[in-house]
Amino acid sequence: MKQNLILILNVFLVICCSNNISNDEKNTVKSIDQIFEEYYEFKERINPIEATKAGNYRYNNQVANYISDDYQKDLKKNYTYFLNLLKKINQDKLSETELLSKKVMEWDCNIKLEGLNNKLVTITSPIYNLPSFELMPLIQVQSLHLYVAQIAAGGSVHPFNSIEDYDNWLERINDYVAFLDTAISKMKKGISTKIVIPRVLAKKTISQLDEFIFNPIDKHLFFKPVLSLPENFSDKEKNRITSEYRSMIINKLKPNYIKLKEFLVNEYIPVCRESSGIGDLPNGKVTYNYLIKLHTTTNMSSDQIHELGKNEVARILDEMEIAKNKMGFKGDIKAFFEFIRNSPEQMPFKDPNQVIDNFYNIKNRIDKKLNQIFELKPKADFVVRRTESFREASASAEYVPGTKDASRAGIFYVPIPDVNRYNKFSDEALFLHEAIPGHHYQLSLQQENKDLPKFLHPESMGVFVEGWALYAESLGAELGLYEDPIQYFGMLSMEMHRAIRLVVDTGIHSKGWSREKAIQYSLENEAESEATIIAEIERYMATPGQALSYKIGQLKIRELRSKAEIKLGDRFSVTEFHNQVLNTGSLPLILLESKIDNWIKTKI
Repeated sequence: MKQNLILILNVFLVICCSNNISNDEKNTVKSIDQIFEEYYEFKERINPIEATKAGNYRYNNQVANYISDDYQKDLKKNYTYFLNLLKKINQDKLSETELLSKKVMEWDCNIKLEGLNNKLVTITSPIYNLPSFELMPLIQVQSLHLYVAQIAAGGSVHPFNSIEDYDNWLERINDYVAFLDTAISKMKKGISTKIVIPRVLAKKTISQLDEFIFNPIDKHLFFKPVLSLPENFSDKEKNRITSEYRSMIINKLKPNYIKLKEFLVNEYIPVCRESSGIGDLPNGKVTYNYLIKLHTTTNMSSDQIHELGKNEVARILDEMEIAKNKMGFKGDIKAFFEFIRNSPEQMPFKDPNQVIDNFYNIKNRIDKKLNQIFELKPKADFVVRRTESFREASASAEYVPGTKDASRAGIFYVPIPDVNRYNKFSDEALFLHEAIPGHHYQLSLQQENKDLPKFLHPESMGVFVEGWALYAESLGAELGLYEDPIQYFGMLSMEMHRAIRLVVDTGIHSKGWSREKAIQYSLENEAESEATIIAEIERYMATPGQALSYKIGQLKIRELRSKAEIKLGDRFSVTEFHNQVLNTGSLPLILLESKIDNWIKTKI
């Protein structure tokens, strides 16, 4: 009864908050600060997990059912409402920073509306602000069923410090169970309209669900917070929480996971498609063009990106050839890839903690030179943690930001499915990308920047965030890394990996490439293991366009740095350039280019 009342109250609040569009307000011209604040509140409300991640705990008992019809109607209404508010603003009275933030907000509202109006229905999910498909809501990576499980174990986004925290999580599970029901309903509609995911991906979700179906309660991922109840809880509360968490797993989670698995095995997988890309789906080609624009913030065509990718692959192969020859390796580049993949020297670890320690050693090395190329520094810290076992077979390394007040550190997740086969040849570049000066550095600065409106604090613009992280990999020599030629080759391999993405993502989704063709192309042009390449290709199949953001963003940042170096000559300062890139948060590339061009003019 209590839960029903809370649900009714939440629905009422959603309606009240989302409809802050009364006639009086329609006729009121709000200040830009008021609009920014209202937009921030809207963004936090529609994504409760993102709010929690940022340290806003008002929505800690909620999970957004982002595939529901009501949710999408709410988004359409509000994005339209905010665009109308912005139209009333006199831009001449805005400061430079305010004008830039206004343009980012306009871009965000417009691109989200375009997605919501797409016939294949592309919507924004709560996972890393990535797009999702209403009728294909469950995939083997970056899917809500994996994200919730990751959080459920504790030590991640949702806090488990107080009795309220534990009770909030129980309520969040109610929302999550509702999402699972909606997901089945939407996938059934997908079956009837022939909008389904590739069969090979659907099969990967079964083993993920088995983890939650067959594990005994005491070893269940969702029971982990109970195993570390705070000592200051009374015995009565400890017993209650333990009992309710057992009941939650037995009576809610397991039955719904069993129901979902039976649906997938008996109804969904048999009718899933054999094709790899979304080009074969109804409205698939138009949708992929939209996803290119969303992820790159450009109007580039799939053909342009495909050719750019092939050119980058050829360029990097030439650099790899030079690096290989300097190391004295006798044989062609493909032989060297095989050597790197299977070199015992590059797989020295026997315990996962040794992998983690190696990353902390890299941190200690770059700390000595960081001041030479960076002036801005975040207050927040981060930890390196092994990816949870239930998802690490299909996971890539990733970074999850800490809270805005730095009370919870950021987390650099490293998958180590088999420590004896863990290859460290690109760990220095990986650290630069995920931690310092990559994701941890850039996103922490963004969150801590008090000059930015709060809606710009979360991760947001992927092409900027991932472009910066890939650019950060190129700074290794300036930071005292890549002294080992194998690690330098690892950096080239990481860049090659992102260049290949331009080719295979567009190949899969706009040129009809099969999964096998994309895997073979990758094997021929990079040193990653076959297992890693398969997981990556399947990720691109599941998240069309997202993989394009890295290289497109990096190339633009590198282009802007080269332009500044040429035009400014002796007046160029790399620390000042990095300040300019980092001090206004994530920007669409066209706005970043305009900003850097204006900065160059002020220095000439």
